[in-house]
Amino acid sequence: MYDIIIIGSGAGGATMAYRLADSGKKILIVERGDYVPVEKENWDSVEVFQKNRYTTTDLWLDKHNKPFRPGMHYNVGGNTKFYGAALFRLREEDFKEIHHYGGTSPAWPIQYQDLKDYYLESEKLFHVHGKRGSDPTEPFDSEPYPNPPLSHEPRIQEVVDELFNYGWHPFNLPIGVDFKPHESANAPYTLDRFDGFPDAAERKGDAHLCSLAKALEYPNVELMVNTKVLRLNTNEEGTKITEIVVEENGETKTLTSDLVILSAGAINSAALLLESKSEKFLNGLANSSDQVGRNYMFHQNSALVALYTEPNHTKFGKTFGINDFYHANKGYEFPLGHIQMLGKSDEHQIKADSPVAAPGFTFELMAEHAVDFWLTSEDLPDPDNRVTVENGQIKISYTSNNQQGHEFLKEELIKALKASGKFKSFLFKGIYFSKGMDIASPAHQNGTTKMGLDPKTSVVDTNCKAHDLDNLYIVDGGFFVSSGAVNPALTIIAMALRVGDHLKTNVLTS
Repeated sequence: MYDIIIIGSGAGGATMAYRLADSGKKILIVERGDYVPVEKENWDSVEVFQKNRYTTTDLWLDKHNKPFRPGMHYNVGGNTKFYGAALFRLREEDFKEIHHYGGTSPAWPIQYQDLKDYYLESEKLFHVHGKRGSDPTEPFDSEPYPNPPLSHEPRIQEVVDELFNYGWHPFNLPIGVDFKPHESANAPYTLDRFDGFPDAAERKGDAHLCSLAKALEYPNVELMVNTKVLRLNTNEEGTKITEIVVEENGETKTLTSDLVILSAGAINSAALLLESKSEKFLNGLANSSDQVGRNYMFHQNSALVALYTEPNHTKFGKTFGINDFYHANKGYEFPLGHIQMLGKSDEHQIKADSPVAAPGFTFELMAEHAVDFWLTSEDLPDPDNRVTVENGQIKISYTSNNQQGHEFLKEELIKALKASGKFKSFLFKGIYFSKGMDIASPAHQNGTTKMGLDPKTSVVDTNCKAHDLDNLYIVDGGFFVSSGAVNPALTIIAMALRVGDHLKTNVLTS
């Protein structure tokens, strides 16, 4: 018997454990996977991107019932072990209704101010480096980032200067990384492989290192790995969860807890609730609103690689972003989205995204001259974009929206790059496009258990408590009402801190 069971050890679950660890309550974190092994393959792009060494082998279904292998990582720390650690606050406007080319982004039942202090604490907890005020769309904060911005390597500084001279406002990207010397380190830490790679040096600001490891220092906190939660059972009245049925290394067990915090990620949390249907919950647990699994969002994302005549010997290029089009601006009636740098690609990564090399150029040569960009536009909530479960298999029914704004964003970036003096003598028409990210790339998943004031149209309240149950809180990307156009991780972390404070003040003391 536990006081609190947390399902999932990613951004939400690990941070909930961190916040509640000093409560004295008996806490168990249940993780489906194991620790990511620290090995040389961590930074091997063939192993990571071509052989998918660390992703699940599970198959999901698309809306046409075609199986696909998702880029999901089931391990301690969740997907944060593999993210690029670009840790953004949502803008103040993101919590309000916003009109887009593809439709309307609805208002949240909370505002930016409800998370402001927790954003700052999250930045400290995850070792964020940045420069306050360099991003013209960033919400004001009198406190600086906890760490100074990452410096641009020479080639990236040239690109920054070119875009600034073009009239844009490049800003220092907020990146979570811990440069403090490790006791066992025998050499200085150099930033290199980050996006999509686990960090063999364990310096990335991920949920395992920044939150969970600190929680596990408390004797009242336990971690159970290689344990998949199969279903959640309630009492006869259907008012609270009484049993958590799990499979640990092939053996089925039943766990009990006074309080349950579901943080398995927007997709898997929704799937677990749907799989936990009963006579009291015919459509799935916590789903009297029929909103569980609906409004799935994961952003309109594209990678764009610019090929310059001069080589790019940058080790770590992920140091600046562009938000000139985050709001309606520069002649556009509606927002377009966000641009940032990616980690420096190599020939194996380019080959994985491109069926053919540029005429007359090998993938190796392309990589040598490439400068890598990542574009994100808002994905709008649509109740028909949803997660369901069919015969135990997750199904993602999704149709893209808001694509026009994303295409405008690409066009603006291409125009800016072509305006560069150095870029005019381009190798291969200047640009090589990778494929846009599809449903097999669910890194920014959110929206499936949305927050709201009305139990008839939402799944959780403003403290992330399920409307239908007294002891269930859902703290992962599922609570998002709209997606914004930046990585959701920092908002999930900040919300976990906020919900943790609510529980310690108003629930665990009663």
